[in-house]
Parts: sequence; structure tokens; C-alpha cells
Amino acid sequence: MDADEPLAGNPPVLSMDEPIRPSDLLVRVALLPGSTRDAGTAGFPTDPGGVSLGRPLLFPVPAEELPSQLRRRAGAGGLRYYGVLFAFDLDPLPQGGQHAAVRFEVALADEGALAVQLHADGGALGLTFGAERARAVTPAADRAAAAAAARNGWLTRLAPRADRPRAWSFGAHRHRFGWNYEDAGGSGLPLTYGLHALIEVPSTTTVLTGRLGVRVRNRPGRRHTGGSWTATLHDTVPFREVLPDRVEHQGAAVRLCMAADVAGYSRRPNDLAARTQSWLVRVLREARHAAGIDESAVSLQFQGDGEFAVLPVGIDESRVIPRLVDGLDLALRRTNDGLGPAERMRLRFALHRGLMKPGDSGWVGAAAIAVHRILDSPPLRAALRDNPLVDYVLGVPDVLYQDVLRHSQLPPLPERFAEVTVDLPEKGFVEHCWLHVPIGEGP
Repeated sequence: MDADEPLAGNPPVLSMDEPIRPSDLLVRVALLPGSTRDAGTAGFPTDPGGVSLGRPLLFPVPAEELPSQLRRRAGAGGLRYYGVLFAFDLDPLPQGGQHAAVRFEVALADEGALAVQLHADGGALGLTFGAERARAVTPAADRAAAAAAARNGWLTRLAPRADRPRAWSFGAHRHRFGWNYEDAGGSGLPLTYGLHALIEVPSTTTVLTGRLGVRVRNRPGRRHTGGSWTATLHDTVPFREVLPDRVEHQGAAVRLCMAADVAGYSRRPNDLAARTQSWLVRVLREARHAAGIDESAVSLQFQGDGEFAVLPVGIDESRVIPRLVDGLDLALRRTNDGLGPAERMRLRFALHRGLMKPGDSGWVGAAAIAVHRILDSPPLRAALRDNPLVDYVLGVPDVLYQDVLRHSQLPPLPERFAEVTVDLPEKGFVEHCWLHVPIGEGP
């Protein structure tokens, strides 16, 4: 695997990455075995498994934060710039086989779109990694860190690691580019990868499209000695991502947030718990889609039997909230259709709004705490327990009810809410809230 540009190494810091979450997955596709390099190794297993490709994560980079040469280029040509985070996971090889080399390639459909910077790891981007968290020391790194809040674990994929040599990049200032990894020590390459590029696009471009390719070279395990074999995709994988049309606010801003929790999750056997997690992710994603929310602009935190999401700045709550609740209702109906009482997924669901900002390990702001207090409150728990036929109950603070729901002419209608007080002395929390139980609604 040739490359244009060798890059020096960094000291190891972190050792583990989380697999790509289902909500962040573009596709999982099988790798096809190719030729062997040593005819004497015939008979060793040639099943290379597959690769999981994450959806590329794009975020705008304002011209004033670019290096001086790119600022001049942006001003002269009316160009725009976006950071892109890529991630992919390889399957483990059978019988102790190892990945000896990996090539990840991107081909943008628009030849006028160019990769003007290719970062081999977070250090090149401007991130420093400690034992618990990453810190940004450049504006570009700060943008990447804020965007990665929507993709749990993606930022740590950029950390230097003992088992992952630094990449060799190729294709700078071209529309076809990528990264190569070579195992020089003989211990094999890891299974998880994260990469970052700065993309330049014409001012008229609104959607970034292209194709992703992966090629690997593998070594057999202990049962077979010597030789190697290659594997690649049957065809490159297409992607299509809408370019954000503005630079999102990176500091404190008023945002709507949502939290959900599955009732009775701890009593579910492991196989049903795993299916329930997938149902939860899908149902909440479908609800946001019904509300017209761009999922790439949503910051998600998964909690096994629950999910916390911070929605983007500037949404129209009078439209989003009714559509979100209606989308949740329909998605739950589809999911639970045909399931028995023990399998049915029932949710406590809460909304809140307030001044929030991203922190080093989550969102900072009173709303981020209050939405979970409402979610876990005795009134919501009792409402779901006392109404076994409903799929969900909804709790909102008085501020959202008075500002939005009290004036709504779309379901859930204001008269279908009951006022409750959430009083949690042990948490030092008390708030007037409104409870909605969808009894008698829908078909």
C-alpha cells in the first residue's frame, strides 16, 4: 500500500474505542477475499469478515478560523469549508488472524470539492488527550470536539494509541484521498479507526456525496505460518450528507432537550434487552425525523435503557413539539404492534428547555438536569404504572406548557395535560410541571 506522505508517530495515550453505534452507522458490508502473497500458504482461512462504516459527520468551519492561506483562498473564490469525521470498524479475524495493513479511501463525486487538510490523528488536528478527556488547543479542534458530541466515542478514535500506528495520508488537495495504516511491529492492527479531513467546496454546493472504500491485508493465525492475503469491498459504498448551512453556536445557547426511559427494562432477559435498545434508538430517531429535525445536528447520550438528546439551536418549538410527540406515538405503535405484554416497550418521556452548553463530559445547564428529574419523578412513574394500555407518558415543565403547548391547536392539546408538582427533597428539586397521558388518542 503506497502513500504520498509519511507522518511521524505520537506517544500512546488511550487503548479502547467503542464500536460504532447503530444510530451512527452508514452500512455494514462484507469484505471479499482476494489474492494471497505466498502460494505456500494455501489452506489458511481466507474469510476476512466485514467492515462497519460510520456516516460521515460534517460541521462548518468559518473562514476566520482557517489558516491564512485558506482564508485568502476562501475570500477570493467564494469557497466554504467543512470538517469531516470518518469512522470505521473491522471484524476480528478467525483463528487468531491479524490485520497487517488497512487502506481507507474517500472519493468525492464533485471534483471541485477538495481535501485541503488530512489529519492522521487528533494531535495533528489540535487535540490533546489525557486519561479521561480530550482538550482542544486550536479552533479547528474545538469545532471537531463540539460536533463529536453527537457521536459518542468518535473523538477518542483520534487519540494516539499504542496498538495503532499513525496513518500515512494521501490525496491532499484532491477529490480522492485517504489514509493507510501499516503494522510494522508484527502485533497486528486494531479493529476501530477515526479520521479527520478539512474539505473545501464551491459556494453552490449544498450536499456532499461520494464513495468510501476499504482494503485490508491480513496475516493468518497460529495454525498457519507465513504469507498474507488481501480483501476489499465488492464495490465502494455511497454516502450523501447535507452540508450544514450555518456555523452552529459553540457556546451557551437556549436549546430544547428530550429524555426517554424504558419502563421495566431491568426485568428483561438479555436477548429482549438487546432488542429493546435497538427499538428505543429507532423510535426516538423516527420521532425526531417526523418533527423535521436534522439528526446530524442532534447531540445524543445513550444510557442503555434510556436516551438523552439535545436538539439544535433555532428550532420552531410550536411546530417541532407536536410533531415530535405525534412521531413518538406512531413509532411506538409500529414497534409494539403484535408484541405480547412482556415484550412491549413503554416509555417515560420528558422535554425541557434552557440555556445549555457542551462541557467536557456532557451538557452543562439546569435544563439538562431538570429533564431527568421530571423523567424519573413519581408522577410520571405512577402515570405509566396506572395506565397499562398506553405506550408512553409525557412530562414537560411549566415554561414549555405556558410558552408553547397552552396555545397549540395540534395534539397533544392543552386540555389533555394535567398540572403536577415534581418535588424531590433528596435532590433539592421542585418544579411545577404538566403531565400528558395519551388515553383515548389515536386509532
